[in-house]
Amino acid sequence: MNSALMLRRFICVNASATLSSVAPSPKKKPLIFLGSPQVSVTVLEALFDASSAPNSSFEVAGIVTQPPARRDRGRKVLPSPVAQYALEKGLPSDLIFSPEKAGDEAFLSTLRDLQPELCVTAAYGNILPTKFLNIPVHGTVNIHPSSLPLYRGAAPVQRALQDGVQETGVSLAFTVRKLDAGAVIAYKRFQVDDQIKAPELLSLLFSEGSKLLIRELPSIFDGSAKLKAVPQDDSKATLAPKIAPDEAWLSFDQEAFILHNKDGREHELKSWSLMTKAVSKTS
Repeated sequence: MNSALMLRRFICVNASATLSSVAPSPKKKPLIFLGSPQVSVTVLEALFDASSAPNSSFEVAGIVTQPPARRDRGRKVLPSPVAQYALEKGLPSDLIFSPEKAGDEAFLSTLRDLQPELCVTAAYGNILPTKFLNIPVHGTVNIHPSSLPLYRGAAPVQRALQDGVQETGVSLAFTVRKLDAGAVIAYKRFQVDDQIKAPELLSLLFSEGSKLLIRELPSIFDGSAKLKAVPQDDSKATLAPKIAPDEAWLSFDQEAFILHNKDGREHELKSWSLMTKAVSKTS
């Protein structure tokens, strides 16, 4: 393959997985999942489980994730948690894609060949250009860990806790070119325990978001979700830019709840914030 295409594919060492490399079943609707960090695995697991049900109308036809990167203390080059999980589940390696950019022409050509009915994103961490969004028949939906239009951006959980909110939520929304601004299909709100930290809350919200997704998939596939989805009120939107390195320092002249919410910012949280882009550019 021409290296100039900038399309990386994983090599699966599991021989049994390669034997199952087949085109999506014509009886099931092809769904493409996009995600990268550990919190995304929760969503992918829910999709795999739902797709294996006897009455399922869809199948996970491919995975899109961030390229392998140096992780952990050994600084080894490793696939993303989502890629690793997909390989362990036996998804063929030629159905796991890690383009440098979601607008790469070679990648988009491959995506078109898969003919996805729907794309689902959960902390993917790459800008989706218009050329991508035009491919899936029923569009792209995103699980966002906030009560949209509040906290649009890369670090909604961290910013909400910094602000000392008493309530937050998770939203399932259509993806549009404007950042986290698509119509909301469903949402769920939660009271915020004053002892909870960002990694724990982030995990909870993606877990609940996966349940919203599975519940709403039938309406997304039959088109009724677009009719019932509620447009966001942009006048009420707030932004949640990614956490800058200098914000991690503890200053003991700050209020106690701010210090509490800065403490325990684990690698998972930082990596998701870094992966997720807060600015969209037209492709």
